[in-house]
Amino acid sequence: MAVLAIARDDVSAEFFDGTARGELLLRKCLKCGHINAPHIEACIRCASPELGWQAAGGTGRVQTFAVVHLRGDPPSRLVVAKVGLAEGPWIDAQIVDVDPDQVHIGDEVTLDFETPEGGEAVPVFRIADR
Repeated sequence: MAVLAIARDDVSAEFFDGTARGELLLRKCLKCGHINAPHIEACIRCASPELGWQAAGGTGRVQTFAVVHLRGDPPSRLVVAKVGLAEGPWIDAQIVDVDPDQVHIGDEVTLDFETPEGGEAVPVFRIADR
């Protein structure tokens, strides 16, 4: 199943500039150094709004996931997961190129990007070593 198209806005522009370069950008607190998820507007550790951007290394683990059943001919299924990145934050992303019955909590995943027609490059993950 293809990844759905997402359009940028003023708030997400820097993030999508990063994905276009093949980088998943995370929010690094300029006060305490904590690494936060991309959508965070103030550090979850110290509440500082002074955040910069830092590229993620590209690895993580499936923390939890859901299989979404889509109607169609034929019907299809896709995996949407919370991925715990090696840097600490969790992000929501699609797990691609995998049989949904073969995804397990704790699976190692690696970062990739897909650019759906009419949308921005979006981060997706693939199960590592399968």
